[in-house]
Amino acid sequence: MAQRLSCISLQINNWRSIFLGLLAFLVVVVSGSACTPNANTQANPDAECRVIQHVMGETCVPINPQRIVVLGGLDYALSLGIKPIGSDGVSREFYLQEFADGIEEVGGNNAPSLEKILALKPDFILGGDYVNSNYNALSQIAPTVIIAYDHSGEWKNFFMRYAEVLGKTAEAEQVMVRYYQRLEDFQQQMGTRATEIDVSIVRVYPTHVNLYLKDSFCGTVVADAGLSRPPSQDFMASEAQRLFSNPIQYEVSRETIPEINGDVIFLWTYGHQE
Repeated sequence: MAQRLSCISLQINNWRSIFLGLLAFLVVVVSGSACTPNANTQANPDAECRVIQHVMGETCVPINPQRIVVLGGLDYALSLGIKPIGSDGVSREFYLQEFADGIEEVGGNNAPSLEKILALKPDFILGGDYVNSNYNALSQIAPTVIIAYDHSGEWKNFFMRYAEVLGKTAEAEQVMVRYYQRLEDFQQQMGTRATEIDVSIVRVYPTHVNLYLKDSFCGTVVADAGLSRPPSQDFMASEAQRLFSNPIQYEVSRETIPEINGDVIFLWTYGHQE
C-alpha cells in the first residue's frame, strides 16, 4: 500500500510538472526590445501589408504591426514575444497577470468595448470567431482578422494559425518544440507506467460539475503525455457531440459523481490561484 501511494505521488508530481510546464511555455515573454508597444505609434493605412484569408473574408495586415489588440489568445501572443496594447478580459488568466501590465482591458472577447478599442488606436486587431458579430465595426477601427475553431482541443492548429497571421511561425514552432521535449522527458521518467494511470479532469462550475473529455484542451495534453482516461471521459469529440451535444465536456449528476474517479484527479475551476 505504501509503495502504491508513493507511486501515485510521483505520478501526480510529474503530471503537475508537465501541465504547468505547458502553461509556462504559453506565457513566454521575451525581453525588453522584442515587441514593446510604442504609445506614440499610429496606425498607417499606407504601410506595406500582407493579404490574409480568414473566416470573414480577407484583410491586408501590416507587415510589422506595433499596436495590436487581441480578442482571445493573449497567452499565445505573449508566448510569441508580442505584447498587445489591449486584450479582452477573458484571456487575462491569473497566471498571465504579471505579464499583463500595460495591456488595456477592452471588455469580453465576444462583447468587446468598441469605444475602448478605438481609443487605443490599434493598427491591427486579432480575434477568434466568437467576435464575428462585431467584425464590421472592428474593421472600421483597424485591419481585423478572425480565426475560426470549433473547440479548445484544436489549440495547436489555432496557435499555429495565430502565429502565421502575426508573421511568427518560426517562434511558434520553437514553442511547440519545447512543449514536445517536455512531454518526451516526462514519458521517459514514467516509462510504461504512464498508460496504466487514469487521469480524471473535472471542471467545477458555480452551479454544476462537468467532466472534460479527450478532445478538450487539457485532454489533448493528457493524451500527448501518454496517460489514459477513465471510461467516463474516454470520448472523442465526434462521439461526445452525438452523446452530450458538446464535443469536449458534459455535466455529471449527483448520482453519477463516482464517474469522476481516477488514479489522479485534476480540478479545473474559474478564479485566481488562491
